[in-house]
Amino acid sequence: MSVPDFLQARPAEPVLVHAARGEVLPIVCDSPHSGTAYPEDFGAVVPMSLLRRGEDTHVAALWDRWPEFGATLLEATFPRTYVDPNRNESDLDPAQIEGEWPVALSPSIKTQQGLGLIWQRISKAGVATPLYERKRTVAEVQHRIERYWRPYHAALAQAIDDSVARFGAVWHLNLHSMPNDVYQRLGRSDAPPLADFVLGDRDGTTCAPEFIHLVGDTLKGFGYSVAYNEPYKGVELIGRIGQPQLNRHSMQIEIRRPVYMDEDTREPNAGFEPLRTHFAELMQVLADYVRQQMSRG
Repeated sequence: MSVPDFLQARPAEPVLVHAARGEVLPIVCDSPHSGTAYPEDFGAVVPMSLLRRGEDTHVAALWDRWPEFGATLLEATFPRTYVDPNRNESDLDPAQIEGEWPVALSPSIKTQQGLGLIWQRISKAGVATPLYERKRTVAEVQHRIERYWRPYHAALAQAIDDSVARFGAVWHLNLHSMPNDVYQRLGRSDAPPLADFVLGDRDGTTCAPEFIHLVGDTLKGFGYSVAYNEPYKGVELIGRIGQPQLNRHSMQIEIRRPVYMDEDTREPNAGFEPLRTHFAELMQVLADYVRQQMSRG
């Protein structure tokens, strides 16, 4: 697989942590799928133009002002198609591995779809294409977990735990983008029009209702359409972090990609800068909300 020049520079670390500047608030944001540093040992056999459809391209850049508003922002540098931080470490199919995995595995429906911890296929216009010509060995999969997946989770857990230890609470935003043909990919012909934003809290279980609706109402005020938990509810990360009864609030934000970029070229479109400006306004709203919550004790 030939890697374009602009993807050749690979950060030394699998995750970049951008600390809050000035005032520190218990807000942690992470972009687990916006990485574009493709490891040399990937071994995928599909064209890069197709492989990149797995990226949440530019998501970290859209939200990069968060530290100015007191939040910690994390971004993965590696692509989710290589190893997906938003999956459980055991979300693997034994049939995709050459050799015997040393512990029990728990493949989810995502793995059955080829979209588990190690992706097996990628889709465009409803057509799924296999990523590999052979199985990955035990050693290859373990390398991806140990070198990329675990450091990402460790960094995110540290940021969450630091906020809870310091403030007794945390508000976590898990940042993503979604393809315009998501319903086609899911095989749903009777679905509603895809909203500009899909906010997920795993059906009301991972954050306070007022938190997710504050985000939704603010986005609607900018003129965007918003849906809740349809078609994305959130997966591994918000399910692990979100415990609102313990003041640990976590929600997922999905942006419809054509709102800010061309899905074929991956280049920002005319909506990119207006969206980034709106996000700065949203950040101020959420920072004020968090300050208010902390003042109540």
